[in-house]
Amino acid sequence: MGMTKIGFLSFGHWRDVPGSRVRSGREALVQAIDLAVAAEEAGVDGAYFRVHHFAPQQAAPFPLLAAIAARTSRIEIGTGVIDMRYENPLYMAEEAAATDLIAGGRLQLGVSRGSPETALAGYQQFGYVPEAHDTNGGDMARAHTDVFRRAIAGEPMAHANPQMTGSAGSLAVSPLSETLPERIWWGAGTRATAEWTAEQGLNLMSSTLLTEDTGVPFDQLQAEQIARFRSTWAEMGWEREPRVSVSRSIIPITDDESRHYFGVRAQVEGQDQVGHLDGGLARFGRSYIGEPEQLVAELAADAAVRAADTVLVTVPNQLGVDFNARLLAATRAVMDEVDAALVPA
Repeated sequence: MGMTKIGFLSFGHWRDVPGSRVRSGREALVQAIDLAVAAEEAGVDGAYFRVHHFAPQQAAPFPLLAAIAARTSRIEIGTGVIDMRYENPLYMAEEAAATDLIAGGRLQLGVSRGSPETALAGYQQFGYVPEAHDTNGGDMARAHTDVFRRAIAGEPMAHANPQMTGSAGSLAVSPLSETLPERIWWGAGTRATAEWTAEQGLNLMSSTLLTEDTGVPFDQLQAEQIARFRSTWAEMGWEREPRVSVSRSIIPITDDESRHYFGVRAQVEGQDQVGHLDGGLARFGRSYIGEPEQLVAELAADAAVRAADTVLVTVPNQLGVDFNARLLAATRAVMDEVDAALVPA
């Protein structure tokens, strides 16, 4: 095993169209469990899922993560990311603790304000309406996260009913998982948010997209984001070592099938793309598609991959379990070589 942890990140798409191997919500869920089992067998370290609402993708993460926890023993299970604008913090605290207890402490929860959704302000239909000044719900997401974190840490959240308990006092949610508070990550899209993440004592989850552009290559901008996170973390004097993950699209071309699906895309997607998102410039990271030896060299040169302890590989889940299990085994081998190349002699 190398030093870098490798997880897969699945969007959990399903579509009943020609070529799709995931045609229904049930198939998406059952295959997600099977892929996590196969990934654990292939030496992969994490199974992570995107969370979206009002769309044919994974939504409620806890039933899926608990099912994976029951079928596996070693692999980390997590989210990238839960949109906290949609969440009831106390109910989520109960679900997260229960899932983590089933998993034996393997839950790694990525949370944040979330990314653009198919529904217009869908969180309002869930019953959460931000203040007038909080146009995109960012403040509300942070407020929900604060309550969630206090709840999983065992802070009192309700007054006791003396008729039931025999005494006045206060009550925490139950059950609790003692170490879960150390395994909450914030999905940060900018350098400033990464600094805020460190101030909060949260782990950093950085995606294949930054909602700012300074003209430097994506990996360098992301490495600067990570450096700012780490220096703020040190200034805050937190006792534990933080975790940092980055997401990457990595497709080793190892057989006819991977060449058939991705060979042509290597030319197009092998560079950063700059576009508009949420009213500003955004920089999207390149994909890594090619022969394994070429990918080892390219990923070893990726400044953010070098700076992170965990790489989340986005998987084309609609190609099915067998294809993705082979893809992940090939990626694990590539990253082991990257780690070997980066170890000082």
